Amino acid sequence: MVFVAVALGGITRLTESGLSMVTWKLLGEKLPLNEAQWLSEFERYKQFPEYKITNYNMTLEEFKRIWWMEYLHRMWGRLIGAVFIIPATYFWLKKGMLKSGMKPRVVALGSLIGLQGLVGWYMVKSGLEDRFVEPSDVPRVSQYRLAAHLGLALLLYTGFLWNALDHLVPAQRPTVDTAVANSATKAVKKLKRLIHSTKGLIFVTALSGAFVAGMDAGLVYNTFPKMADKWIPDDILAISPALRNFTENSTTVQFDHRILVRHVYALREACFRTLKIRYNFTNFFWRNYTADHYKTFMHLLVHV
Repeated sequence: MVFVAVALGGITRLTESGLSMVTWKLLGEKLPLNEAQWLSEFERYKQFPEYKITNYNMTLEEFKRIWWMEYLHRMWGRLIGAVFIIPATYFWLKKGMLKSGMKPRVVALGSLIGLQGLVGWYMVKSGLEDRFVEPSDVPRVSQYRLAAHLGLALLLYTGFLWNALDHLVPAQRPTVDTAVANSATKAVKKLKRLIHSTKGLIFVTALSGAFVAGMDAGLVYNTFPKMADKWIPDDILAISPALRNFTENSTTVQFDHRILVRHVYALREACFRTLKIRYNFTNFFWRNYTADHYKTFMHLLVHV
């Protein structure tokens, strides 16, 4: 469900639907049921910068399309909250259903779900503010808040996946010869460092993608691998101080995202080559683990 929520968020961004709903209520907005209610909703939208600057020619039918997209995204998020909180409350109250170590995780994940909703509205609010004054300004949400919203979604996805696997397939120490175990432990530690580095870089790359989306930086340069026939574009450090370029300069944001993606690919290849060649890890798994353990491990690699 979290994966679908991330996908819906991406579609909402691509269809520029995110600013169509200008209010936020904890349990959900009232659904317009007739033409008068739709017109009232449309009139509220007209009071904000996106309509005044960008969509001043929008018809009611066009507004309905983007409104439904944002409504679906928000309600799906609320459904995730309900699907988590109701069973979690039952298992919490039912003695013996939750291990003591699982309870803090349930609280943490539930808190993240609530925080995600608040951050989502905080993000939308940034696109409704009267800060778009120049003719060239395009009403959009803050790229910082968009990155925070996506980052929380990825943390939720990772948290749910990790805890589900930890509960369904608990970690077990294999029964093997001591010498083999010591050798395998060293190999596994090196492999874990490589995999964790890859996961961390994937996370940073995803956040970088949020900055690209938030600034509409994807088409600043539409040539690859060079940018306007240059490996490093001239305006990559056009803003002062220099650090601001990494989050506020469209050229730098696009350049960084391209570089990060290449490094993710390189690290991913290193992970698979390490598994296959250096440590012959697949054979070790088949000798010492059940098929379920192997499938679980490969499932994790796919998610990475």
